[in-house]
Formats: sequence, structure tokens, C-alpha cells
Amino acid sequence: MIKRILFLITMILQFSILHAGIVVLNGLTHSYKVENGQVYKGKIAIENTGANPQSVKLFLQDFTYHADGTINYAALHTQKRTNGDWIKLNTNLVTLKGKEKTEVFYEITIPDQVIDPGSYWSVIIVEPVDDIKPSDKQPGVSITSVIRYAIQVITDYDTEKAKPDLTFENIKVEKEEGKQTVKIAIANHGNLYCKPTASIEIYNRKSGEKIGTFSSLTMGLLPSTSKTFYIDISKVPSAQYKATVIATDEDENAFALNVELEVKND
Repeated sequence: MIKRILFLITMILQFSILHAGIVVLNGLTHSYKVENGQVYKGKIAIENTGANPQSVKLFLQDFTYHADGTINYAALHTQKRTNGDWIKLNTNLVTLKGKEKTEVFYEITIPDQVIDPGSYWSVIIVEPVDDIKPSDKQPGVSITSVIRYAIQVITDYDTEKAKPDLTFENIKVEKEEGKQTVKIAIANHGNLYCKPTASIEIYNRKSGEKIGTFSSLTMGLLPSTSKTFYIDISKVPSAQYKATVIATDEDENAFALNVELEVKND
């Protein structure tokens, strides 16, 4: 369960070394349905929860993630479906007084012609800039660790001609804190961002009687990325089962796979 919690924290794209101060108030995923040549406006609401003034820098990066837990942040144009060139921030640096809130605005200018339908994305990094402080204990300086937020900006273009294509990369049953958990790695080989939920229907291997249906949390999945979905089946008795694994997105598109399942609760 500890691993699962850490993974989910990573997937909402807040990565940190513990440090009090800046928080983002209006979500870490901003999604837009867009058309050629149009301009869309958004904002990032930031609060300094500390008592001292705090400077914050903002910049754009590309990123991808995979079911093994890896997340890659890189310069723009690293991934082919980047929209980083379309996004312009009204500032790259703000300074907030203690307990102050502010908003940073951005515009997304869609090109007159976007060739391929589907989702394009990048992230806006929000990173506090700590002062470099002299050290009394040793020569040189010490640098304080900070929290960085990565805000997904997803633009969906010509969605009628785009679709997700979900496949199951891996399915396994493992114990976490004594609970049997089905771990389902799902990849999106399509060209459209979606929000799937994984579920598993478990049947008695001999009689065919349905034991139950169990579901995961819903998570977003960008094109050419993958995530691991976790399903608690600790209430299922130890035995060999037949099962159907299903991934269903918010538009009721469903992808299914029949599997043999062994549960060990010893």
C-alpha cells in the first residue's frame, strides 16, 4: 500500500522533497478542446503558505510516464505531440509576500493547421526559488530543497477523428501490506487522452459462478504512455479462477481480456 500511495502522488505530478511554502490551488491538469487558429486562456493560482516572501519561477517542459513508475521530464520537442510552442506565459517569475495569493496567466495559440487529430500536451513547472544562504558551519553556500509542481496542459484537437487504444501490458497478483492486489499495466497506443478505470470480473473456475467485480481508481492516460492500475481483491478466497480484465474510459469505450487468475491469501 505504501508503494501504491507513493505512485499515485507521483501521477498527480507533484514531486518534492518536503518543504513548506508554495502550493498550486487550481489543479494539476488543465484540459482544452481546441480548434485551428483559436486562442485559449488559462491561469495558475498560487499561494505562499509561509510567512516569508517567496519567489517562484515558471517554465515549460515535455514529459511522459510509464507503468514501471518512471516519469521523464525533458526539454520541449523531446516528445512529438508537444504543445509547448503554443503556450505563452505572461511571466516566468513572480514574488509573493507571506500568505499572499496570485495568478499567472497563459495563452494557448493553436496553429492554423494542426496535421494530426488527437491530444497534444506539455507541463508548466512551478518551482520556488530559494535564496542562496551563507553557511556558518562551512565555507561556501547551502541550498534548501523545494517542492516543484508540474501542471499538465492538454489540448485535444479534432477529437471526432481521434481515439484511445488501450492494451494490457502486464497483469499480476502481488501482496501489499498483506492484501492481495491485482496490478494491471495499461498502455494507451491511441492518439487521444482518456481517463480509464480498470476492473476485474472473477469467476469460479469449475462452476462459472461469478465471485464479484472489483475496480481501480480512475486515472488519466496520455497517448504513448502507460500506468499501473491497482485493484484490491483481498476478500477473494484463495483458489484458481477465471477472470475478465476490463479497461473502460469516460466515453464507455471498453477493452477486455480473459485471464487465468491465482489468488493466494495464505
